[in-house]
Amino acid sequence: MKRIAIIGTGFAALSAARRLRQLDKQVGITVIGPRPELVFLPSLIWLPSGKRRAEDLRIPLQNFFARNRIDFHAGEATGLETGGRTVLTTGGPVDNDGLVIACGGRFIKKLPGIEHAITPCEGIAAVERLREAVRAMQSGTIALGFAGNPNEPSAMRGGPIFEFLFCLDTQLRREGRRDRIGLTFFNPMPNPGNRLGEKAVARLLGEMLRRGIGTRLGHKLVGFEQDRVKTEGGEFPADLIVFMPGLTGNAWFDATDLPRSPGGLIKADAQCRVEGRERVYVAGDAGSFPGPDWMPKQAHMADLQAEAAAENLLAELNGGRPENIFKIELLCVVDSLDAGMLVKRTPEGGLALPPLGPMHHAKAFFESWYLRRYR
Repeated sequence: MKRIAIIGTGFAALSAARRLRQLDKQVGITVIGPRPELVFLPSLIWLPSGKRRAEDLRIPLQNFFARNRIDFHAGEATGLETGGRTVLTTGGPVDNDGLVIACGGRFIKKLPGIEHAITPCEGIAAVERLREAVRAMQSGTIALGFAGNPNEPSAMRGGPIFEFLFCLDTQLRREGRRDRIGLTFFNPMPNPGNRLGEKAVARLLGEMLRRGIGTRLGHKLVGFEQDRVKTEGGEFPADLIVFMPGLTGNAWFDATDLPRSPGGLIKADAQCRVEGRERVYVAGDAGSFPGPDWMPKQAHMADLQAEAAAENLLAELNGGRPENIFKIELLCVVDSLDAGMLVKRTPEGGLALPPLGPMHHAKAFFESWYLRRYR
């Protein structure tokens, strides 16, 4: 029996596993990760307000694995051998006939003083620290911003920062504290969120203006101190800093001979094949893929890449040609606790709707619908 190994338990990894099982009822599948658990990162934005609790976002995967006859190997990847046919992990080696690398990326934490900033997409613990810090504030300023990887235009995650910004504004207004706690958005680009499209940028900046959110744009970041953000255009006070750095590859990639992009991610083609490797694929934040510079690092894009990777890997295992090209599509709802802005972009065009109440409820419904398959 042929066996496929998948590194990771996030969106790309689980979408690949699910698609593989849909297409082939017999192939062996082993998922490798520290814990048999999915953390639903898109809903981290609702932790500070109490709309979600930590336990709502941790999804045990034992039932999903059992239903789909998927083996779980507990361990963190540390390297590869024999051209990818063996995955080295802290829990021992895992042999395979085909491999999907879907372990996500790593935030670049090189700015001086970055230890003073909270990086919310690092997970539940980081956002719980943010929640407690906001609860303790009586007055002051919260500064929120993001940056990219200068060598990898797509390796940034700015959307969640917009959501944390707007959700905190709504939360503080509901609590009657917004007049005492200021919000400042900062970004080294003059038009932040440009990958969402020009209309989306205009709507986002317009929403900040309407809500009285300050902006510091267009100046390269220099670093952080405990009570301030420093840029080449000057510094400004911040009692709490929330910052999303750019993404690069995982540290364990350095112990392999995997081909890397200038930004440190694994180089892949439009079929998600790792360059120069036989039956080795990559999906999601770990990979560098051909496409427009606005191609996002988000769960939806990871799902699309993972499905293409699964289909192509099975074709290759069965002696066929991997010809499925992943669809390029940015799709998100920028939420604000009481409304949401729908943003969509494809190579053919895009749209950005104004904030609408029903979009907030649609985002919550999508969470329930998406997670049902894994519960």
